[in-house]
Amino acid sequence: MLSIKVPVLGESIVEATISRWLKQEGDRVNAGDTLVELETDKVTVEVPALKAGVLVRRAKAEGDVVAVNDVLGDIDDAAAGAASASEPAPAPLAVAPAVAAAPAPAAAAPVAASAPAVVAPIATSSAEKSSPAARRLAAEEGVDLSQVAGTGRGGVVSKPDVVEHLAAASTSAMPAVSAPAAAPVAAPVAVPAPPTPAPSAAAAPAPAKASTPARPAVGGPRESREKMTTRRRRIAEHLLEAQHATAHLTTFNEIDLTAVESLRARIKEKVEKEHGVRLSMMPFFVKAACMALKQFPVVNAKVDGDHIQYHHYVNMGIAVASDAGLVVPNLKDADSLSLLDIARAITAVAKKARDGKLTMDDLTGGTFTITNGGVFGSLISTPIINFPQVGILGLHKTQDRPMVVNGEIVVRPMMYVALSYDHRIIDGQQAVLFLVKVKELMEDPALMVVE
Repeated sequence: MLSIKVPVLGESIVEATISRWLKQEGDRVNAGDTLVELETDKVTVEVPALKAGVLVRRAKAEGDVVAVNDVLGDIDDAAAGAASASEPAPAPLAVAPAVAAAPAPAAAAPVAASAPAVVAPIATSSAEKSSPAARRLAAEEGVDLSQVAGTGRGGVVSKPDVVEHLAAASTSAMPAVSAPAAAPVAAPVAVPAPPTPAPSAAAAPAPAKASTPARPAVGGPRESREKMTTRRRRIAEHLLEAQHATAHLTTFNEIDLTAVESLRARIKEKVEKEHGVRLSMMPFFVKAACMALKQFPVVNAKVDGDHIQYHHYVNMGIAVASDAGLVVPNLKDADSLSLLDIARAITAVAKKARDGKLTMDDLTGGTFTITNGGVFGSLISTPIINFPQVGILGLHKTQDRPMVVNGEIVVRPMMYVALSYDHRIIDGQQAVLFLVKVKELMEDPALMVVE
């Protein structure tokens, strides 16, 4: 008998929450198969089977809090031989495609005809090409992930994809019941003054419109509750700690992105073709911030008791929104990287974040952070310091605005930027000059090459 134990979780992490069991008691498992997912305050940890056998006991349930070395369950590795002898047992799985086709009569006929051909190749890898949050929601709602179209990089299924699938399933089920009601709903929509949000949510064909207001009529709850995950609780604690432990202040500036956008437009296709790197605006900001931090090292420091600890390197944190919440992986020694290397590193770490593959090394050791609310449309904000760091740079939406240049009004792509900083060790002058330096470099990107 082989015990399944909670592995070492990482630096200063002693407990985790069981987010999902992937195997049931009685299931045969192979060495390396993921048995259970553990969620810490930073990463999702997959616990694999060390040997082949049969999972005979799950000692802990989903939602339980466990500590390092706690026993999660048992595998009967002696049953591995017997399991091999009964290998034909998977044959019933061959029925799965046929079973999957069974619900087709309830759907539209054309879809029923094409579904098996699509499901068959995807079914084997649906678990691997989905995020932990997506798998968790799919398990709760009884959704077959092989039926969900993934919109993530490489076809990865995310939690929003599962939500969209559920909404679509609800829509396809409703017309048969509520088709007569669709006509009265569609009629008022033709009137120029739609009184309710429901018509505006579906400004096109009547069937799509009917599904939105119909969903409450199905009997779904008006409210719901869910327990905070370990990670969400830790994020909340971390943010409050930052607010209470620092003298939090924010200064703002705005940057004319004309020059850097022009440079990026000229070279991005060449860079992508020759180096396989998609050159976004973020690598330019990372490079500019690294150079500004060299000039104003106190912004790259931290408070250690009654001392100031200066970092003579930059581990640049990049805030990434994931299904599990906000995570901040960092680029090690970003100040020593070229613009292309920074772009490669950002692409790699963002993919790991989306796929739930971040390691503790990715998430620890950061010295400064950049967060970009502009990708979601934020025009201006005051980011919270990623404590114990003392500074965070907030980027926002690029917006064409009229500006006075050489006495003339011209339209320029402008971005508001914000630096939140710990006023205990960073004076206002230093904070302002740091932001001015970033502005100078971004408005004249050639300086990032010559310096």
